[in-house]
Amino acid sequence: MNDTPVDQMTFEQAMAELEKVLGQLERGDVALDESIALYERGAKLKARCEAKLKEAEEKVAQITLDGEGTPVGTTPVEGL
Repeated sequence: MNDTPVDQMTFEQAMAELEKVLGQLERGDVALDESIALYERGAKLKARCEAKLKEAEEKVAQITLDGEGTPVGTTPVEGL
């Protein structure tokens, strides 16, 4: 597992580790205690990916277009 705290990972980092965690769980070649720890880490990684996607969707929704449909700027999203 990666030593980076989940809440500091980029979307790409979290997704890559989540794929590794899922691979280990699917193979079933880990002890029960380790499986539980992997499952918990996977749940945190999934939540991080979902949060980063929501953040990106909100940013995209705030893009301002001019009359011709060209992006001219963004409106800040509160809390980001």
